[in-house]
Amino acid sequence: MKTFTQATDTQLVHFFQEGDNNALEVLVNRHKDKIFTSINILVKDKYLAEDLFQDVFIKIIDTLRANRYNDEGKFLPWAMRIAHNLCVDHFRKVKRTPTITTGDDRDIFEVINVVEDGADKSMIQGQSHDRVRRLVDMLPDEQREIIILRHYAELSFKEIAEMTNCSINTALGRMRYGLMNMRKMMAEKQIVL
Repeated sequence: MKTFTQATDTQLVHFFQEGDNNALEVLVNRHKDKIFTSINILVKDKYLAEDLFQDVFIKIIDTLRANRYNDEGKFLPWAMRIAHNLCVDHFRKVKRTPTITTGDDRDIFEVINVVEDGADKSMIQGQSHDRVRRLVDMLPDEQREIIILRHYAELSFKEIAEMTNCSINTALGRMRYGLMNMRKMMAEKQIVL
């Protein structure tokens, strides 16, 4: 498996399609944090996010085994699109949209590696991250989704536009208005990061 850690996503897909399950394990481990975090932020339920995360990889495995994966060298955006679509499908089934809650115990920054210089700095960073998370939670759904996909999933605006079925300019506009709204909320509530 050591040779797989240096392999590209495209190579890992190829190795898996040739029957090497270790390649899939490396691929999953490489991208699981980003995919799970984006699902969890969208559905705001850890247990539901875990179920959807498993569904994402079942769909990925089925597609790869059936040789229906169109290798464009963009595995992560493809996987993120599957995750996003499964979240949308879930909410369509339940006939509701994601609600904005600010009092949940899940902090999206738990998955980000923070360098620990000291207890005081770590505590201050944690408080700042919590403030940012609460501000993001207070945004309208469309703006919140774009900020999450861009900042936390690190997708390009082109990938976000494809995933959310909007133009690149619309995605850019939603990002801009989301950031403006966050600045306005910070000024109104006198929040300092």
